[in-house]
Amino acid sequence: MSVIQKIRDKYAVMIVVVICLAIVSFLLQDAFFGKSSLSRRSTSVGKVNGEDLDLADYQRRIQDAENNARQQMPNIDDQTRQYIREQVWNQFLNEQIMQAQYKKLGIVVTEAEVVDQIRGKNPNPVVVQQFTRDGQFDRAALQQAIQQAPTNPQVREGFHQLETYIAKYQEQQKYVTLIKQGVYYPKWLAKQQQEDNSQSATVSYVSVPYATISDSTIKVTDAELNRFIQDHKQLFKVEESRKVEYVSFDAIPSAADSAAAIQQIVAMKQELDTTKDVAGFINRNSDIKYYDGYISKNEAKVPQKDSIVNLPVGAIFGPYYDNNLIVYAKMVDRKNMPDSVKVRHILIASNPQMGVADSVAKKRADSIEVAVKGGADFKALVAQYSDDPGSKQTGGEYDLTPSSPFVPEFKEFAFDGAKGQVKVVKTQFGYHVIQIMDQKNIGPAIKVAYLGKSVEASKETNNTAYSSASDFAGKARTAAAFEKTVQEGKLDKKIADNVRPMDFVIPGIGQARELVRWAYEAKKGDASTVFTFDDKYVVAILTSVREEGTAPLEDVRPRVEAEVKKHKKAEQIIAKLQTPASLDAAAKATNQPVLKAEGVTFATPFIASLGFEPRVAGATFNKSWGTAKVSAPIEGNAGVYVIKVDSFQPSAQPAQDVATQQAAYEQGVKSMLDQQLFEVLKKKSDVKDTRGKFF
Repeated sequence: MSVIQKIRDKYAVMIVVVICLAIVSFLLQDAFFGKSSLSRRSTSVGKVNGEDLDLADYQRRIQDAENNARQQMPNIDDQTRQYIREQVWNQFLNEQIMQAQYKKLGIVVTEAEVVDQIRGKNPNPVVVQQFTRDGQFDRAALQQAIQQAPTNPQVREGFHQLETYIAKYQEQQKYVTLIKQGVYYPKWLAKQQQEDNSQSATVSYVSVPYATISDSTIKVTDAELNRFIQDHKQLFKVEESRKVEYVSFDAIPSAADSAAAIQQIVAMKQELDTTKDVAGFINRNSDIKYYDGYISKNEAKVPQKDSIVNLPVGAIFGPYYDNNLIVYAKMVDRKNMPDSVKVRHILIASNPQMGVADSVAKKRADSIEVAVKGGADFKALVAQYSDDPGSKQTGGEYDLTPSSPFVPEFKEFAFDGAKGQVKVVKTQFGYHVIQIMDQKNIGPAIKVAYLGKSVEASKETNNTAYSSASDFAGKARTAAAFEKTVQEGKLDKKIADNVRPMDFVIPGIGQARELVRWAYEAKKGDASTVFTFDDKYVVAILTSVREEGTAPLEDVRPRVEAEVKKHKKAEQIIAKLQTPASLDAAAKATNQPVLKAEGVTFATPFIASLGFEPRVAGATFNKSWGTAKVSAPIEGNAGVYVIKVDSFQPSAQPAQDVATQQAAYEQGVKSMLDQQLFEVLKKKSDVKDTRGKFF
C-alpha cells in the first residue's frame, strides 16, 4: 500500500495533466474533423459571385443530363461525359450570372405570364411549333393535350418542361430587349465617320526598317521587360494552366504478338466460312462491326480493294493488314443498284409526349401520300406539313449515296424502289412520305462482312515497356536528371502546354485526366511516377505553373524582348532623324530612299506598300501637317516613318445616307450582342472553378 501511496503522491499532478491533454485532444479532434469542423474539406466545385455549387448538386445535375443524353445514345463514352460536365457547369454559370442581372433590373416572369404564353391569343413560338398541324397552329390539339396532362404522366412532364423553358425564355427576351434598346449610334458620329472616309491620300515617305539595326546590339534587362509587361497587362492576361514535359513508352506489338493474332483469326475463319448468321458471328467476334448495307464497287475504300470487290458471293479473302487490324473479308451479297439517288420527303413526326399519337401521324401521312399520287404540289405540301426543318427550305429534297448516314428504312426504299415511286415509310422519327425523283449510275453494289482482329501488345511486351518507363522514372527525379536521362537515352520528349484544370485530353497521349490532376497537385520541378494510359506508359515533369492573371516573364520572354528591342531601335532611329526639314533630309540621314504610297485612307490601317501601319494611316490625315509639312518621325510596326502628303483625292465610294448608316451600325452591334453578351458578363463576374479537385 505504501508503494501505491508513493505513486499517488509523486505522479498525481502528471496524471491530471495527461487526462486534461486527452480531453483537449478529443475536443480538438472533433473541432477539426467532426461535423462542425471548420477545416473539413470543402465540397464546393465552384463559385459564381459568391454562390457555391456543391459537389452533390453538381453530380445530380450531371446524372440528370446523362439520363437525358441516353435517350439519344445509350452508351456514353468519356468524351461525351466530359462534354456533359462542361455543359452542366456552363448552365450553372448562366443561371447565377443571368439571375443576378434579372434581379438587379427587376425582371420577373409570373405564372400568369407563362400560362398566357401557352394558352393565350399569341402563344410562345415553341408552343406554336409543337402544335402546328397541316401548316397551321392547331389550338384544338393543344387543348386536348392540356386536358390529358392531369391523367397522363408523359404529357404532364412535357408541359412541365415546356413551362420551365418558357419562363427562362421570357426572362432572357426581356433582358436582351432592354440591352438592345440601349444601343445608339449618334448622328454626329456617323457624320464624322463619313467625313473621315470621304477622301484618300497619296503619300511620299521614308521608311527606316527596324531590321537595319542588329538585335545583338540592343541590350535589355529583366527590369525593362517586366515594366513592359506591367504597362501592357491586357496583352499578357492568362488563365490558370500548367506546362508539362513527358516521355511516353509505348507498348508496340511485337512480331510474336502479330503471329498470335494471325493464329487466332485463322482459327475463326472456318466458322466464318460455314455460318448462316454472318451478322451475328461478326458482331460477336470482330473488331469491325457488321454493316448491313450495300456500297457501290467504286465507293469501296479498303486495302486490297480489287481482290475484295470481285469476290464471288460466299467467298473469303485474307488475311490482310488494315492499319492495326488483321482482316478476313467475306462477300455476303451483290446486286445492281444506283450509286446516287435524289429523293424528297415529308416527315410527319409522332410525339406521344405532346399528344400526337402514332395512329394520328400514320393517318396524316397516308392522306398526304394519296394527295401526292393525285398530283398535289409536293413543295407546297412540304412547306405546310413537314416536321423536318433540315429539308423544308429545299422542298424536302435529299441527295443520297449508299453510305449516307440515313436511317436504314429510308435508304432501303430510296435505293430499292423505282424512280417516281411514292411510299409511306416508318422510321424512328415518324412517318415519311417519300418520292424517288432520280436514280443515277445503276451498277454493281456489294455487301461485305469483315472479320477483323486488332494486333495487341502481349503481357510480355507490356511488361517490357513498363519496365523501361519505371527505369526512366527512377533516374529522372529532378528537372536536370529528367533532361539528362532523355538525352542519354535519345528519347522523344514531348511538351503539353496550357494544360487547363478540367482538361481530359493531352495531345500525344489521349485521355489523361490522371496526369492533369497530378500536374495541379505537384510543384514546379516535380517528376511523376509512371502513368498508365491504354498502351502507353508516361513519365512527366511539371515545368511551369501559371496562375490566373498576368503571364510571368519566363513564359513570354521572346515576345516581350522583341517588343522592347523594337522600341529601343525606334528611339535610336528617331534620335538620328531628329526633326527632319524635308523627306530628302530624312533620306540622307538614314541612307534610305524616298518612296510613294497611294490610296491611303483613314479607315483602313493596312497600306498596300507598307502593311499594317495604323499610326501612319492616322498621321496622314493630321490636319496640322496637311500637304505642306513633313511629319515628325512615326514609330510604326515594321520601322520608323517620315511622311509627307502629296495630295488628297475624293473617295470613289459615294457617302451612305446617315440614317441608313446609323441603322446598319446599330443592327451590327445588336447582332453581336446575341453571341458576346454572356461572355462579357462572365468576364465581369467573379467565377471560381474548382472542379479539378474532384474530377
